[in-house]
Amino acid sequence: MEDAIIVQLYWDRNEQAITESSAKYGGYCKSIACNILADPSDAEECVNDTWLNAWGAMPPHRPSLL
Repeated sequence: MEDAIIVQLYWDRNEQAITESSAKYGGYCKSIACNILADPSDAEECVNDTWLNAWGAMPPHRPSLL
């Protein structure tokens, strides 16, 4: 799914935005978190925090890319 559509889901307060974000970027985010943190559970929590922060940031911010 394109980023613009995912951003619109966030703006519409549609929980599908988190599912789509995770599907598109979850592996990448988890890979980064695992490289920083020793515990996979901590890495997963960081990725979940990322989705929560995205949910809180949109709106008012509308990024062109996620």
